Amino acid sequence: MDSKLLMFQRWMIFLYGVFSYMIGLAGQLWFILYLGEWEFMERTVYSPQTVSVWTAVIINSGLVLLFGLQHTVMARQWFKDHLIRYIPQSVERSTYVLLSGMALIVVVLFWQPIDGTVWKVNAEPWHTLLIVGYLLGWLFSVVASFVINHFELFGLQQVYFNLKKREMPDIAFQEKLFYTFVRHPIQLGVLIGIWITPTMTYGHLFFSVLFTIYILIGLYYEEIDMQEHFGLLYRDYKKRVGMLFPKFFGHKK
Repeated sequence: MDSKLLMFQRWMIFLYGVFSYMIGLAGQLWFILYLGEWEFMERTVYSPQTVSVWTAVIINSGLVLLFGLQHTVMARQWFKDHLIRYIPQSVERSTYVLLSGMALIVVVLFWQPIDGTVWKVNAEPWHTLLIVGYLLGWLFSVVASFVINHFELFGLQQVYFNLKKREMPDIAFQEKLFYTFVRHPIQLGVLIGIWITPTMTYGHLFFSVLFTIYILIGLYYEEIDMQEHFGLLYRDYKKRVGMLFPKFFGHKK
């Protein structure tokens, strides 16, 4: 194949990876803001209910099921092996990120709020502390992605290495910073972000419960994959480090 055409293809793959990253990032940011009481947001999880409770329950359950299936099935190795028969391996992760971002956007666009308040904290400093906790949860999740390899996790490293004609290094097991006391800090940050809030409506509660169930199911399969990939190294890690509840004084390596 002509060298100019090959370079053009590499650039198209790279731009696809960047586009996928931006969609994934936009979906996550919108998702985070949707769960907050922000005046600049026209529509949030706290917006007034517009359909019956049972209609909202059915629609919302379907949305989380859609996101959960996409996010969990596409992360399995058998699915990846099948997918790269049809697309370049360098864009496998970018495709996952793109569809994950789109799935989050669909969730936010079509989620149906449910009226009724479980709790509402207006007194200071508790109101502010809960908002800070919500923001710190999401920040914790984002920082945790950089502790390992944010750009590999979101597909940018793969398309960049393809552009530069470099081989992707094997994924190494990393146990540092947050990962020394909790095995899944990214998911822990998400759980903090969806549960810590000064106002918990029935709609937000339903949202939090469904996403917590999804996270626990997803982690079940991820733990299986990690054990298969890293073997005894990961089994030892599991004994010393908590999955979601931190162990600050676990066994030494």
